[in-house]
Amino acid sequence: MTSIVSLIISILIGAFVGWLAGILMKSSHGFWMSALLGIVGSALGHWLAGLIGVSAAGIGGFLISLAGACILIAIVRVILGKKF
Repeated sequence: MTSIVSLIISILIGAFVGWLAGILMKSSHGFWMSALLGIVGSALGHWLAGLIGVSAAGIGGFLISLAGACILIAIVRVILGKKF
C-alpha cells in the first residue's frame, strides 16, 4: 500500500513540476504533456545530478526536478524544431 501511495505522490509532484517548468519555459502544451515532462524531467534531473555527485531532498530535490523538466523541454524543442 505504501508503494502505491508513494507512486501517486511522485506522479502528482511530477505533474506540478511539469506545469511549473512549462510556465518558466513559456511552453504551450496541455496538462498531460506537462505531467509527463515533469515526471520524466524529474528523473532526468536527478540522474544528471547523480552523475556529478549531487544528491538532494526537500527543496533541493524539487529544484533539481524543476531543472530536469526545463532541460527536457529544451531538448524537445530542439528535436521538434518549433516552440513547444
